[in-house]
Amino acid sequence: MKIAMANDHAGTKLKNEIKAYLESEGHEIKDFGTYDEESCDLSDFVYPAALAVAKGECDRGIFVDGVGYGSAMIANKLRGIFAVVCQDPFCAALARQHNDSNVLCLGGKIIGPAIAMEIVKTWMHTDPLTAEKYRRRVKKVQEIDAKHCVAVK
Repeated sequence: MKIAMANDHAGTKLKNEIKAYLESEGHEIKDFGTYDEESCDLSDFVYPAALAVAKGECDRGIFVDGVGYGSAMIANKLRGIFAVVCQDPFCAALARQHNDSNVLCLGGKIIGPAIAMEIVKTWMHTDPLTAEKYRRRVKKVQEIDAKHCVAVK
């Protein structure tokens, strides 16, 4: 699977740890930066990474900032992006099972590397539920997305 990754200065260290894990699992990583801990603007990195997922150039995205919400807010502005913030593996499982999320956002200042790795493992290895009620709910969200968001070119 091809994974887009992005971060700001608060997420550099955790992103690099997650990146190494994903590569060891055989995933291809497209790293949109930043690559150091100097203060920067999150949108400069998350926006192009989210575009890559929205355009289908990457299968999923994992973004790391201080809390996770900034990344999710930016990413969710794009049609076809269903970004979630997860702070534990239970939420990561539900975000995939019930919502078929395609972008995971983590807070490098909120969670440590051990729990972050469990969240990533859970999110990466959990499939959406296929029961009719879950497919129906996901489809309704996709329809709202298609109705109100401009297609990405």
